[in-house]
Amino acid sequence: MGSYRSEVGSLTFMVRKVWLNMRAAIGEELKAFGLSTSQYATLMMTAARPGMSVADVAREVASSRQAANEMLSGLEHEGLIERRPHPSDRRTHQITVTESGRARLAEARIAVGRREAELESSFTPAQQAAIRDWLEGISDACH
Repeated sequence: MGSYRSEVGSLTFMVRKVWLNMRAAIGEELKAFGLSTSQYATLMMTAARPGMSVADVAREVASSRQAANEMLSGLEHEGLIERRPHPSDRRTHQITVTESGRARLAEARIAVGRREAELESSFTPAQQAAIRDWLEGISDACH
């Protein structure tokens, strides 16, 4: 067991490798919709949690506030999101997904879902469930 671990690397870097490979695979699908993986993730998050701030988005996509703001500007320019003043904090804007953004997200989700199914196709349903449980467990343990 020890030799296997030393050959493939630490768990952290194995997860990173999977993430980078999946990001590239999903990124290829998203090109048809004019979205990056960060933009896609942002549309998913803000559709699920309307009113997120730039800082919220930056934390969720693991970027700086400046990088998140630039990404949001691109989404806003395309009419996929709107920024509205926060009702109690004049320095903050709340981000909402427009109808156009919801439509683009819905179309992209179909393509992403299809690609994810292809990537998971060699695993049994039990293995898929175990992988998802493990990923959620590790994520929770890190917090």
